[in-house]
Amino acid sequence: MYWEIEALFFVFLIITALISLSVKDLLAAVVTLSAFSFISALIYTVMGAIDVGFTEAVVGAGVTGIFFVVLIFQTSRSTGD
Repeated sequence: MYWEIEALFFVFLIITALISLSVKDLLAAVVTLSAFSFISALIYTVMGAIDVGFTEAVVGAGVTGIFFVVLIFQTSRSTGD
């Protein structure tokens, strides 16, 4: 129905996936993975699955991102020696 919007979201989805795989900073990876989940939620919503999109936005982008950020700040950085 809205294939142009879906194609644009798929491009953004691939870009965020590649960025999250290539960054070295864990906090930046969490942010891009949260963006990935939010774009997935937008794709579900555009395709007509409103309930799945809402659940993905709340759990995938919200709760999981907060858990990851809290866990990152609970760890200590090693020197790698």
